[in-house]
Amino acid sequence: MPVSGNVLIDKKKVMELVDQLRLAIPQEVKAAQEVLAQKDHIINLATVDARRTKAKAEDDYRERLDQNEITELAQKRAQETLAEAEERANRLVTQSEASARTQLAESDAYSLRSLRALERQLNNITASVRKGIDMLAQDTVLSVNGHSIEG
Repeated sequence: MPVSGNVLIDKKKVMELVDQLRLAIPQEVKAAQEVLAQKDHIINLATVDARRTKAKAEDDYRERLDQNEITELAQKRAQETLAEAEERANRLVTQSEASARTQLAESDAYSLRSLRALERQLNNITASVRKGIDMLAQDTVLSVNGHSIEG
């Protein structure tokens, strides 16, 4: 058997490892994308809530325009409510972004662990192949020099 730079590996085993990675990595990425999608949903809800609160405050303001003291109170309350809604929206956005970053970091860490495990397995396979090549090369040299391996 001629010695070459080609390496024989268990194709089925490598394909199983690749399939495992294909299944695992997209799930982690999908989870991170879902967190990001939730962030957009939360931002939209907070924005709608803030607009609704502002519209209500503006309606209250118009109804009480003729009563100066009540109008001032309504304006103050509307501003406070809007500030609270904006603060809540900002807090939710910050929490969502932090959660998304955490999910992405966990996904990256999982991917890295999976790839390192695959690398170790491939290195083990390569070492086994190298050992087999070395043994065959040694046997071939002994056979060519007229020495028998058996005995």
